[in-house]
Amino acid sequence: MTAVAARSASPQSDRIVRLWLFGVAALVFAIVVVGGATRLTDSGLSITEWKPVTGALPPLSHAQWLEEFAKYRASPQYDAINRGMSLGDFQFIFWWEWAHRFLGRLIGAAMLLPWLFFVAKGWLRGRLAAATFGIGVLMGVQGLVGWLMVASGLEPGMVYVAPLKLMFHLTLACLIFALLVWVALGLGQGREREAPPDRVRWGGIAVLALLALQIALGALVAGNRAGMRFNDWPLMDGAWIPPANVLFDRPTVAEAFVDSLALVQFNHRLAAYALLALALWHMLAARGTAFAKGAVVLFGLIAAQAVIGIVTLMLVVPLWAGLAHQGFAVLVLGHALAHVHGLTRARRAGREPMARALPAE
Repeated sequence: MTAVAARSASPQSDRIVRLWLFGVAALVFAIVVVGGATRLTDSGLSITEWKPVTGALPPLSHAQWLEEFAKYRASPQYDAINRGMSLGDFQFIFWWEWAHRFLGRLIGAAMLLPWLFFVAKGWLRGRLAAATFGIGVLMGVQGLVGWLMVASGLEPGMVYVAPLKLMFHLTLACLIFALLVWVALGLGQGREREAPPDRVRWGGIAVLALLALQIALGALVAGNRAGMRFNDWPLMDGAWIPPANVLFDRPTVAEAFVDSLALVQFNHRLAAYALLALALWHMLAARGTAFAKGAVVLFGLIAAQAVIGIVTLMLVVPLWAGLAHQGFAVLVLGHALAHVHGLTRARRAGREPMARALPAE
C-alpha cells in the first residue's frame, strides 16, 4: 500500500473508504461536464451573486424569477449579447448555472459528512485522514475560485469570464479529481507485477504531466472561445503555421499566450501532437513488460481524444462534441493516473525486498 493508505483501519474499511473516494471523484467528473455545458450555453453569468448557503434554493415564485432576471439584465453580458431575451430563455441558462453550483454543494457534502463519520469510526487516521482533509479544503478553495471566475465576467466591459481564471478553475477541478483517484488507488491491494524499467516509469509520468498541461491549454481555448475560429485541419486558416502577426496579435507576448485566439489554439494543437507522439513512444517502450496493456490503452484513449478534438473543431464546437471532448479528457486523465500509480507501486514493491535483504548497520 502507499504511505497514505498505510494507516487505514482494516481491509473492510479500506474498501468502504475507497468506494467513497471513487464516488466523490465521479461527482467531480459530473461537475466538469456540467461546467462545460454551462460554458457552451453561455450560462455561467446568469447568477450574478454568490450565496453559498441560501443560493441552494432556486427561485420558487414568478416574482422571484423576475427579480433574478432583473439582476442579470443589469450585467454587461445581457446588454452586449442577450438584450431582449425572454424570461424563458433566461430560465434556460439559469438552470444550467444553478445545476453547476448545486453539484458543487453536493460534492462538498459528499466529502465532508462521510469524512466526519469515518474519522469518528476510526477508519480515517494519520496521513490518510490528513490527505482526505486536504482534498476537502481544496474543494472549498475551488468554490471561491469559481466565484472569482464568475465575478471576472461581471466587470464593466466583460461579457465572458477571464480565460486565465477559467483555466485555473478547470485545472483545480482536475487536480481534485486526480487526488481523489490517487488516494483511492492506494487503498486497493493491486496486482503483484515486476518493477518496470526506468524509461517506462518515467515515460508514463511524462505522459501524465503533458496530459495535465494539455488540459490547461484546452481551458484557455475554451475561455477564449477559440474553437469557433480556425476550423480547418490539419491546416490552420489555410497554413501549417499561421503568420506571426496572427499568432501574436496582442500588445505583449505574455498576453498573446493567454488571449490570442490563434496562439492558444495553435499551442493546443502542438501539445496534442506532442502528447500523441509521447504516448506512442511509451507504448512501444512498454512492450514485453507487465504494463504493456495499460500503455496500449493509454495511447488508444489519447488517440481517440485527438479525433474527438478534431471533430469538435471542424464542426465549430456543437454542444454534444464540446462536452464529449471535455468529459473524455477527464476519463483519459483517470486512466493515466491508474497507469502511473501501478508503475510507481511496482517500483516500490521491487525495492522493498532488496531493502529488507540489506544488513542492518
